[in-house]
Amino acid sequence: MDAQLRHRSLYKGSPPPWKEAFRRRCVDRLKNSRSRLLDRYRQRSTAGASSIVDEVMEEEWTALQAEDRRLPSLWGPRDMQEVGGVLQEYDELAVLDEIQQELMSHEISIIKEYERNLQFEQQYLSSVVEDMEQMHVICPICHMNNLSINSCFISCPCGLHIITKQNITPDVLQHLLESRVSEHREECLQNPVFSIAPGAESSPNLLISCK
Repeated sequence: MDAQLRHRSLYKGSPPPWKEAFRRRCVDRLKNSRSRLLDRYRQRSTAGASSIVDEVMEEEWTALQAEDRRLPSLWGPRDMQEVGGVLQEYDELAVLDEIQQELMSHEISIIKEYERNLQFEQQYLSSVVEDMEQMHVICPICHMNNLSINSCFISCPCGLHIITKQNITPDVLQHLLESRVSEHREECLQNPVFSIAPGAESSPNLLISCK
């Protein structure tokens, strides 16, 4: 019985002895190649593939083969079809396919995690930009906090609470405050101040006055 027949007889129907070591090393290399995978994913073209599974398997098989010269060369001069003729009787092609599927699953998980993080970052940046673009009106009473303007309700943590007769936007409110100060300065050199005055109805009014 030659070496191939002894090998075939020994491992027929059972997983090859290199399976677990090869699988573990491929998984570890794939995880450590996360940056390479994501770079490939970001740079992929519409027709290009972003997978690095075949590369990972080739690199680890070459390393494993260097430790055990009895292993055939899967990515050497011979192509996979030729090697398949040697391995298929040992069920080793099925083992390689099983490992490849597992690596592809890990790869998909890495990409999905990246996409979730990217989506979160984009949503966060959008909210920051939206917040920056939104006009803020400083409270004319405390001169510290931004007013909270919701339809016809204006409030501030300092205690300011005003209900307007119609809906008002931050830019409209800002314009009203600035125009009242400008009108005052046309007639008076004193700096005006704002205060809360009781209104004829339940809601108080914002009053501008000076000495």
